[in-house]
Formats: sequence, C-alpha cells, structure tokens
Amino acid sequence: MAVLVLVVGVLVVSYASSMRAYLDQRSHLADLRAQIASTEQDIESLEREQRRWDDEAFLEAQARERFGWVMPGETSYQVIGRDGEPLVATDDLPDPGSVPEELPEAWWSKVWGTVETADHPERVRTPATQLEAPSND
Repeated sequence: MAVLVLVVGVLVVSYASSMRAYLDQRSHLADLRAQIASTEQDIESLEREQRRWDDEAFLEAQARERFGWVMPGETSYQVIGRDGEPLVATDDLPDPGSVPEELPEAWWSKVWGTVETADHPERVRTPATQLEAPSND
C-alpha cells in the first residue's frame, strides 16, 4: 500500500509540474496574441498617417502650419496677443476615418420650431441712448 501511495504521489507531482508549465505557456501565448493585436493596430494607424501625408491638402496645411509658407500672391499675417507673443493656432485636420457623420435636422422639426417662434415672439428692448464701455475685469 505504501508503494502504491508513493507511486501516486510521484505521479501527482510530475503532472502538477507539467500542468504548471502548460498554464505558463498558455499565459505566454495569450500575451503574445495581445502584443500581435497591439502591433497590428499600430501598423493600421501608421498606414492611416501615411495616407494622410499622400493627400495634397494635408501637405499644404502642414507646410502652412509648420513652416509658415504661403502660396504665391498671398500675404501672410501673424496675430499678436496682448502680451506681444504670437497666438498659436489650435485647429488640426482630423483623421478622415474618425470624423462622425452628422445627420441633418429633419424638416418637420424646423417647421415646428417656426410655429413655436411665431407663437412666442421675442420682445424687442428699447434702444440704449448711451453706450457703455465694457469693463475689463
């Protein structure tokens, strides 16, 4: 009986180490698949960026923004802030694939809006006799 228990114990230890190695390999395989998916996403984003650089309008916008280039016959202006420093443009061209499609407003909602406006017209204020300068708070 002791020999049988010893043999079963050796088999359990042997299979346990093999099972641990199997689970480690599955975990490693899952990590590699996640890395492959991440790399494929990076490749797709780089290909989108490359397609953007193939677009003439994007190239022209980048030349204007980065180098301040203008087309022949145009006059370049720089907008200066109150502190004397040039203002920085914040508009960027979005990726064409990420722009959501906006649906136009339905015609009947526009018509109903005019009915509601006709029912409640805005009150016209009396004109001011003197203009006040805005405060610089």
